[in-house]
Amino acid sequence: MQKEQSEQAEVVPPMSLEALIGLLELEPIEVNLFRGQTLGGGFVFGGQVLGQALIAAARTVDADRLPHSLHGYFLRPGNSEVPILFEVDRIRDGKSFTTRRVVAIQNGKAIFNMAVSFQGQEQGFEHQADMPIVSTPEGIPSDRERWDALRKLRPELANMGGRWRWPIETRHIEWSDPFDQKAHPPFQHVWVKAMGLVGDDQVMQRALLAFASDMGFMSTTMRPHAEAGFDQVQGASLDHAIWFHDHIDMSEWHLYENVSTWAGDARGYVRGSFYTETGRLVASTTQECLIRPRPTKNK
Repeated sequence: MQKEQSEQAEVVPPMSLEALIGLLELEPIEVNLFRGQTLGGGFVFGGQVLGQALIAAARTVDADRLPHSLHGYFLRPGNSEVPILFEVDRIRDGKSFTTRRVVAIQNGKAIFNMAVSFQGQEQGFEHQADMPIVSTPEGIPSDRERWDALRKLRPELANMGGRWRWPIETRHIEWSDPFDQKAHPPFQHVWVKAMGLVGDDQVMQRALLAFASDMGFMSTTMRPHAEAGFDQVQGASLDHAIWFHDHIDMSEWHLYENVSTWAGDARGYVRGSFYTETGRLVASTTQECLIRPRPTKNK
């Protein structure tokens, strides 16, 4: 899916959390077939398709089983002017696990496919990695505020930064001017939460986390390569995976840790972790993205 550098389309007006939840909800049009709308803005955001595909799969599964993992591949760029059809294949309904395959379709072609596994709650052994020691979200300016201030200084950015108007608040701890062309370590820590109350539906909570999990992955891979500006990189999500570990409440702050451990062959790899403020690990993520240098224009 198109990423940050594609956000040079028209400025997206502020969206309410209720509108985002409504967007993630789908219209059932036949058994195993659902229709979803798009955000607009000239491109289809990968997190939107992740969340909608997860909702589609979950609507074919008994309510006592929740998604614990998903693995998706972005196949073609989406068209923000066309609804997306989600076709669900009921692969398996086992005693402990349920498996679904979802294909997102536009104009008769698959733009995304995803496997999702569901499980009922069970008791078992427990351990987790410790949360990094970082600053708390209080006192850190929101990315929305920082971006608005940046655009006042640089009028040419007036039509960029549409994702800051989504109802997901982000506060980067290692914030840097995206145009300063200074190299930084390949990691980011960002506080994330929904701007409002989400409710008790754990499927919707996980769909919102899936939406938020695609915000900033590619920029993490590019932090050590700041000499490449926004207009010098062709970027897109290639695949995306999430493991849900525990109960999620996106109305509360979560620390999203992103670490890029490798880049090469015009691709970058990132892994992420979502922690609650109290240090509970609730989800892990990975993504590989395209970070292809654009040919240098002859002067």
